Amino acid sequence: MHLFRKLRCTVLPIAFASALSPIAGMAQVVPAAYSSPQSLWVGAEYSNFSASFPYQSGQRLQGIGVFVDYNLNHHLGAEFDARFLPLGGFQGSTETSYLAGPRVFIIERGGFRPYGKFLIGRSNIQYPFAIGNANYFALAPGAGTEYRLSHRWIIRAEYEYQLWLNSPGYFNEPNHQLNPNGLQVGVSFKLLP
Repeated sequence: MHLFRKLRCTVLPIAFASALSPIAGMAQVVPAAYSSPQSLWVGAEYSNFSASFPYQSGQRLQGIGVFVDYNLNHHLGAEFDARFLPLGGFQGSTETSYLAGPRVFIIERGGFRPYGKFLIGRSNIQYPFAIGNANYFALAPGAGTEYRLSHRWIIRAEYEYQLWLNSPGYFNEPNHQLNPNGLQVGVSFKLLP
């Protein structure tokens, strides 16, 4: 009887501990922190656009732009863009645009993130020979790709095609809608988080 008590005092706690060990092995560790999928980026870009005025001239404009990208998650974001194209215009013509809209990321491979976007907003042209200037409502579909250099830095390249509705809008003149389009390269810095 004495031996049975000794075994019971020794074996039962070991058996009980062994029975609970798979339960402890399935426990999940509480994460130390959560990473938000939202992020805010600011950047600058160089643009080289076909001016679309004079009609079929092949004239190209160059300039700079600034943009802000707000990513809601890894697939959807919004872009706000201001572009200034003062260089290379025909007889002093210049173009500017202020656009905003959604950006959708397609995939992510090896640091590359291709995307499509559709921006809308206001565009402005300063016509040649100091004729005057005009503002138009613009639709601007585009596509590009980002490449992540580090946690805080991204470079990107994209193509954008703008449709300036009701342009040029001169009385008794042919109505050849202005469609500036071209390439942009830029760099952005992550502000948040």
